[in-house]
Amino acid sequence: MKHTPFTQKHIALGAKMAEFAGYNMPISYTGINDEHAAVRNNAGVFDVSHMGEFILKGENALDLIQRITTNDASKLTNGKAQYSCFTNNKGGIVDDLLVYCIEENKVYMLVVNAGNIAKDWNWVVQHNSNNVELHNISDKTGLLAIQGPNATKILQPLTDIDILNLKYYTFVKGTFAGVENVLISATGYTGAGGVEIYFPASSSDREDKEDNADKIWNAIFEAGRAENIKPIGLGARDTLRLEMGFCLYGNDIDDTTSPLEAGLGWITKLNKPTAFTAKEIIEKQKAEGIKRKLVGFEMIDRGIPRHDYAIKDAEGNTIGKVTSGTQSPSLGKAIGMGYVAVDNAGLDNEIFIDIRGRLIKAKIVKMPFA
Repeated sequence: MKHTPFTQKHIALGAKMAEFAGYNMPISYTGINDEHAAVRNNAGVFDVSHMGEFILKGENALDLIQRITTNDASKLTNGKAQYSCFTNNKGGIVDDLLVYCIEENKVYMLVVNAGNIAKDWNWVVQHNSNNVELHNISDKTGLLAIQGPNATKILQPLTDIDILNLKYYTFVKGTFAGVENVLISATGYTGAGGVEIYFPASSSDREDKEDNADKIWNAIFEAGRAENIKPIGLGARDTLRLEMGFCLYGNDIDDTTSPLEAGLGWITKLNKPTAFTAKEIIEKQKAEGIKRKLVGFEMIDRGIPRHDYAIKDAEGNTIGKVTSGTQSPSLGKAIGMGYVAVDNAGLDNEIFIDIRGRLIKAKIVKMPFA
């Protein structure tokens, strides 16, 4: 398994570790419910250094991004980011990603899912027909997500940059905890507020015995000690994102799901200046109507929905399948997401989850859940 710059810290803290996207990652420290509540109510630190980062440079960088992503990156100015996705030749989703505009029309960073780094890199390289300068900096980049309503207040003393007033989906670059060239982004996967910080994982100063990753980790926990900041594992990251209705690649979206089916029409700009891959297929879907759609549901009867469980109607006919499900720590009830036939996708529509042969009642609800 691969390691992040923080793997040994997780082990030393007693984290329950497991393989995720080829990396040895912390699943939980003190328990998912406890960690979930810490982020919703205070602040927590996620190691997400397993994510992938690509730098695109040159006068044709924006054109390449426009051709392979669904959102309109021409709207980005320096210091702004956007959520987007790559579509394949059949209209499915290669990956969902963030696009950062570092220097307008010249320098961009794409942040992709850990399990898709090789696939996404090959996809970008394959479409690079205009000599855009490409750099895969995934293995050199550390990434921590400090999430929660008190996150920026805790971090502000570690930098001269104003991060308390950083607007959603904007970012700044500067010195953080004594480390230069740190990108601080008002983004995250929890819906609880906070930032994500990208930094060169190792120090370029040979005299410096402490790597950047150690400096930043230690500084954050020292600054947050009085506020009881906590390290958070991937288990709570999953419950937090699911309560917000955020898609997880490989569960809720994949190479066979289209952005329209997944409720991602808002990042699919069919009228942008440059056509993206499979634009015509998605235009046809929009004109003719999709056959299935991703919905959120909450359980009425007792039971936890899990990935790939069948969704049925009252007569027992299969109308879809669960893509994500959990017991919501914030709501105290079981929730899930799944694809169902459009005719069955109305709000408050009663559905049934097939849990080990028993049909357990649920109803479709609006997302986010919490």
